[in-house]
Amino acid sequence: MPKGFSFFRNLYPKEYLESAYVIDFESLYKEGYRGILFDIDNTLVCHDAPADERSIGLFKRLHEMGFATCLISNNKEPRVTPFAKALDTPYVYKAGKPKRIGYLEGMGRMGTDEDHTLFVGDQLFTDVWGANRAGMYSILVKPMNPKEEIQIVVKRYLEKPVLYCYLRRKKRGL
Repeated sequence: MPKGFSFFRNLYPKEYLESAYVIDFESLYKEGYRGILFDIDNTLVCHDAPADERSIGLFKRLHEMGFATCLISNNKEPRVTPFAKALDTPYVYKAGKPKRIGYLEGMGRMGTDEDHTLFVGDQLFTDVWGANRAGMYSILVKPMNPKEEIQIVVKRYLEKPVLYCYLRRKKRGL
């Protein structure tokens, strides 16, 4: 294997941060990013929670900076529509993550392309993998609440070795 090779590299985010609320969006805007796709549950709010003052304030700030935003979620329309309306942003529900189609549809709604769009989400096997497959900058954030549905708990367990390898590579500077 070549030095720096990893079987998991398609699952690695470009950044791994504590929260969507600590991302340096100003720097990303200066780097040329103009669109941001967001996951909802456990990325912006706890699972199934409505939009709150914090998420509404973030989207207002991003729009004032000049960012286009869009929510992409594997959830159904009744969950996503009211959340998106509260944030005044377009959305894609039943996005089929990690398939590329939902990411491409989100970029289409924002009028951006993969070189100028970033994605923020809390899961490796759906959010980050899909964003990487779509060719965009991916940011993984820690889940907001450890209490999750059983299928997500199973995925979290499977994510642990991938995160371990990712963090080890980052520490080595690879």
